[in-house]
Amino acid sequence: MKTLLVDDHAMFRDGLSLLIAHRFPGVELLHAGSLAQTLAVVARHADLDVVLLDLALPDSSGLEALTRLRETDTRARIVVLSADDTPSTVQGAIDQGAAGFIPKTADSTVLSSALGAVLDGRIYLPHMHVASSPAADAESLGLSPRQLDVLGWLIQGAPNKRICRELDLAESTVKTHLEAIFRRFGVNNRTQAVLAIAGLGLRLPR
Repeated sequence: MKTLLVDDHAMFRDGLSLLIAHRFPGVELLHAGSLAQTLAVVARHADLDVVLLDLALPDSSGLEALTRLRETDTRARIVVLSADDTPSTVQGAIDQGAAGFIPKTADSTVLSSALGAVLDGRIYLPHMHVASSPAADAESLGLSPRQLDVLGWLIQGAPNKRICRELDLAESTVKTHLEAIFRRFGVNNRTQAVLAIAGLGLRLPR
């Protein structure tokens, strides 16, 4: 699994890299210390699986880096890794298409569990309990294969037009699939769907 770690503090990157190398030896880890470096790495590596993104970068502020990444063609899931885990920041990140949020202030045990959940294809949000039992696959939801494809892009924050382009579907068809997904989770929008999936501990389709 190819993962990009974005943080402007080299010591934090080095420490987290050691933790990931020790706990998750199958992860190929790339580094970036700014938004500009991040965009350059993303452009060179179309096969990125996950981006662990700090919001406090020297050349961006707030959720700008997340928004800029979402505007690229990356297929990677973007997980925010931030010291600011206030509810408004977490909600804003999910609204902007983040597929999870890991507080940098978490202790090593929680941080390790959160990384494990994310690298396993699940969603982690602050104050969640990460179960030690194996994650359920999204296929167990009873959705059709095409609905699962749409679900995967929904979690990545892709707008309807991109989902249409990636899956070669009409916009009306995508909307129909989204409505079915929302009904399945008993929610009304994308953000609520992400929260529901996080609560179920589901492994997302890749």
